[in-house]
Amino acid sequence: MSTLKQLRTAALAALAVGASTCYAAVAFIGEGAIPGTARDQSRLSGVLEDGVTPGDLVGGFGSAIAYTGVGNLYIATPDRGPADGTTKYIDRIYTIRVDVRPASDGTYTVQPTLVDTKLMRKDAKSYFTGFAAAFDETGSPESLRLDPEGVRVSACGSTAYVSDEYGPYIYEFDLANGKRLRSIDVPNKFLIDYPSDTAADELARNIAGRQANRGMEGLAISPDGSTLTGIMQSPLIQDGGLDAALKRIGVNNRMLQVDVNSGNARELVYVMDSKSNGVSEILAVNDHEFLVLERDGNGGTAAAFKKIYLVDTTGATDVRGIKSLPSSGVPANITPVTKKKVFIDLLDPRFGLAGASFPEKMEGLAFGPDLPDGRHVLVVTNDNDFNQAQPNRFMVFAFAEADLPGYTPQQFSVRGGPRCARGDAPD
Repeated sequence: MSTLKQLRTAALAALAVGASTCYAAVAFIGEGAIPGTARDQSRLSGVLEDGVTPGDLVGGFGSAIAYTGVGNLYIATPDRGPADGTTKYIDRIYTIRVDVRPASDGTYTVQPTLVDTKLMRKDAKSYFTGFAAAFDETGSPESLRLDPEGVRVSACGSTAYVSDEYGPYIYEFDLANGKRLRSIDVPNKFLIDYPSDTAADELARNIAGRQANRGMEGLAISPDGSTLTGIMQSPLIQDGGLDAALKRIGVNNRMLQVDVNSGNARELVYVMDSKSNGVSEILAVNDHEFLVLERDGNGGTAAAFKKIYLVDTTGATDVRGIKSLPSSGVPANITPVTKKKVFIDLLDPRFGLAGASFPEKMEGLAFGPDLPDGRHVLVVTNDNDFNQAQPNRFMVFAFAEADLPGYTPQQFSVRGGPRCARGDAPD
């Protein structure tokens, strides 16, 4: 038996010590995958402009995943497609069933199944695309280019909020038909003046806003559904994100919190551990605590930093009125978000996940339905970049109340009720 398998077996066996055990640590309980060659229900035929990717290929959806509140169903939004935005990939919303079943030996099987596909559209004839050249010259939300990097189901359960890395923007979509219902205002300081179809051109021409390909990478929703929290992958340009040679040097990253009804917003500072890292996801634990996935850009045995932090926004300074931050070091008048602890180090040997096959892009976080023994579930997913040789993986962790004392599951109202009226909007 390989060392990797031995570690996994040991980790799983530790869970079989009895259902009445008082669990005192987060545990990796199993993993499932959807093959990188799988096809979806979009009925899109042909091959994309890269010459190798089928139009209906299932890929990239691990960058954004959210629990729906119904059974074992999740939604996921693939990012902009293969080949770094050079194909006319049509964005879509997937519904995925993730069955986590206890086995007789105390271990668990994880079986993800793609059950539905909805193409994301602006209206009856216009579909959103990951194609980088499909931008609006004014940089407005009316652009058809969309790079979904974060997704959360609304309180009513019939719509979902999606963060767009290209803007960055935040949109609300109807889950029944994939139609965009509205755009939520994002402060101008996050936006760039000169959008382009190449990252190099955007970096060269803009002196403020998000860095190229480093926009709003993660999105969270408060348990009551009233507030969205988006987090950038890297610091804004004006926050010391880049040096004169356009190399990343900043660590003071902004979080944006927006009231979904009033649009009122505030901004907080999240300090990354290293200028080489990026933030890939944020997930609400309650109304003031979050899990934040911070990682390096390496995969396989070169992967060195893949950590999920528990952070607290209590007492953090609202920096919306501050135009720029230093590359490092926090000014005395600013209190950043508190990193309370490392909730999960995905490379911890006790989980048996690290090794040659470990993905570079761990990017999705979602709580799921509780296990039969009462423990809570966290699903962690990867973005396989539409590489048909790499699977879309679902790593499932279990934790007890003592591991995350403030955990509050998201609440959903009756579907189809008054709060879901937007979902009935005609074309």
